[in-house]
Amino acid sequence: MKQLRSYFFPVVIVCAVAVLPACKSKKLVQKPAPVVETAPAPAPVAETPAAPAPQPAPAPVVEKPDYNFKNIQFEFNSGILKTEAYPILDKAAAEMKKDPSAKFALNGNSSAEGTDEHNMTLSLERANAVKTYLVNSGVSIDALTAKGFGETKPIANNTTEEGRSLNRRVEIKKQ
Repeated sequence: MKQLRSYFFPVVIVCAVAVLPACKSKKLVQKPAPVVETAPAPAPVAETPAAPAPQPAPAPVVEKPDYNFKNIQFEFNSGILKTEAYPILDKAAAEMKKDPSAKFALNGNSSAEGTDEHNMTLSLERANAVKTYLVNSGVSIDALTAKGFGETKPIANNTTEEGRSLNRRVEIKKQ
C-alpha cells in the first residue's frame, strides 16, 4: 500500500497541475459584424447650357528674399557670438532658407590689435561661429563658405575703440 501511495500521489499532483489551468473560465468575444459598403447612387446629371470653365487657382505669392544682412559684431579677442547677434542670425537664416540654391560667403574680420597670424585665426573662428549657428538653424552647410580676412578689410578707423569695435565683425554676402 505504501508503494501504491508513493507512485499514485505524485501522479495525481502532476495531473492536477496540468488540468487546473484548463478549467479557468474563458471570455467569449463576439466578432464584429462585417461591414458592407454600398456605392452611393449616382447624382442625376442636369444639363446646363455652357457652364463656365473652372478658374485655375491663383499662384502663391513667392516672397523675394532680402539679402541685406547686418554685420555680426564680436567682443575683443573673442569668437563667441554676442546675444544681440541671435535675432540678426535668425532673420538671416529665415531669408537664406527661402532660396535653397543661393550661396553665401561668411567673411570674418578683426581689428588691428594683435599679430597678423592671431587676427587671421580669430577672424576665421568668428566666421565659423556664424556658420555653425546658421547650420543649426536649418541652412544647408553647402550654401555657406567661411573665410577669414584678419585685419585686411577694415570698415572703420582702427585708431579709436569705436572703429576697432566696428571692425570685429562677420559679413554675410550672397555669392
